[in-house]
Amino acid sequence: MATGGQNYYELYRRSSIGATLTDTLDDLITNTHIDPQLAMKILANFDRAIADVLQDKVKARLTFKGSLDTYRFCDEVWTFLIKNVSFKMDNGTQAVVADKVKIVSCSAKRPGEGN
Repeated sequence: MATGGQNYYELYRRSSIGATLTDTLDDLITNTHIDPQLAMKILANFDRAIADVLQDKVKARLTFKGSLDTYRFCDEVWTFLIKNVSFKMDNGTQAVVADKVKIVSCSAKRPGEGN
């Protein structure tokens, strides 16, 4: 999505808050309360807002260990599938364990930026 000359990824639309927003917008369109064009603008603003907030406001860090099962690089997007993953936060809280984790990584560079 492009907003003000900046591209943002639609990755967070599949999160629980993104899916809830999408469902709500679908209901509003179905009941003719808003136009589909407005819903698309709302989703573009969501993409921008969530990316900006995560970049500017979230300072927590974590480390993780696991077994790399699969990795891919396609269309400037890395995808990693990791098995038996253990996550630890900086604040020393108890580790969180997961059987499988999918990590999707996209370039933070703006179009036209050099290396």
